[in-house]
Amino acid sequence: MAGPFAFDVVRRDAGARLGRLRLAHGTIDTPAFMPVGTRGAVKGVTTASLAEVGADILLANTYHLHLRPGDDLVARAGGLHRFMGWSGPVLTDSGGYQVFSLAARRSIAEDGVVFASPIDGRRHRLTPESVVDIQARLGSDITMVLDECPSWPATEAAAADAVARTARWAARARARFLTLAAGGEAGVPRATPGQGQFGIVQGGTWTALRERSVAETLEVGFDGYAIGGLSVGEPVEMMYEIVGHTASRLPEDQPRYLMGTGMPDDLVESVARGIDLFDCVLPTRNARNGQLFTRRGPMAIKNARYAEDTRPIDPECGCPTCRTHSRAYLRYLFVAGEMTAATLNTLHNLYFYLDTMRAIRKAIEFGTFAAFRRAFLEAYSRQPSNV
Repeated sequence: MAGPFAFDVVRRDAGARLGRLRLAHGTIDTPAFMPVGTRGAVKGVTTASLAEVGADILLANTYHLHLRPGDDLVARAGGLHRFMGWSGPVLTDSGGYQVFSLAARRSIAEDGVVFASPIDGRRHRLTPESVVDIQARLGSDITMVLDECPSWPATEAAAADAVARTARWAARARARFLTLAAGGEAGVPRATPGQGQFGIVQGGTWTALRERSVAETLEVGFDGYAIGGLSVGEPVEMMYEIVGHTASRLPEDQPRYLMGTGMPDDLVESVARGIDLFDCVLPTRNARNGQLFTRRGPMAIKNARYAEDTRPIDPECGCPTCRTHSRAYLRYLFVAGEMTAATLNTLHNLYFYLDTMRAIRKAIEFGTFAAFRRAFLEAYSRQPSNV
């Protein structure tokens, strides 16, 4: 165990922050990217492979683990880290995103959210308090409060309602978290020693609502702060504007987490706006669909032009896939439907994301982040690459 939750900013450069985040299961350097293991597993790869490509912290989903296998079972197995065979830190999100993504299967009330399970149709209620309890049983290092993430586009009135409800739920979640941290209650284990809890800022694309949400979330007081409700369909420049506006109003001495973002250039641009933590399904999901990320942009490995291409995906990449396999072999695996294709593609994409974060941290450390940002954005294109 690394001791109590703590965060230090060790260097600033051109708006970017180099930080050190101490968590119950280890210390990580920030800015950091968290591979997404929604159900306690990053699809297609083992925890040993995740460590090999440089993952320091993983993300898992409270809602999905509550449905299956169940947080009680995970607690009996010794907690999520032991259950999944991962010794490093884990962040568990709250299920708030499912309020957005599973809108057809849920109903919202002041008490919480009722979901119809996609597994068996049974109804499950999540409240701000029960989400804290579930994450205590899971034993994650960073826990998230239950929030309401409105869809995009939403009316200003709907976004304002979501801000108000998120603030009320945040106060309830914090009270419950502090109760568990002080010793727990019957039937609920004490929170993992050193466990942290993050509040979430909502407000859609309205800067005034974002400011209001920041003020109300700070009034409750958390160990760190997340920016939610973005990367849900809004234009990318609008997203950057809201990220910069919101991050500048969050505490300088606490971690800032941008939820669910994004493309490689989004990471660079958001670091420039003061963000410390990221997660996104893109590197893993796109890998399973045959899209591989390179320094010049994404490439579709299924294209016939790679059928006899003996080069690695990216000659400058040091991942296990690029060190061993050619584009031709990877295309063959994907077209043939071999499950190994998903594994090798995922390892490459995760390495690319994690290596980009390593390069970002190095640039901040040496005071060259502005030059790194410029060179990265000049080289990288979101359009499919023909490299």
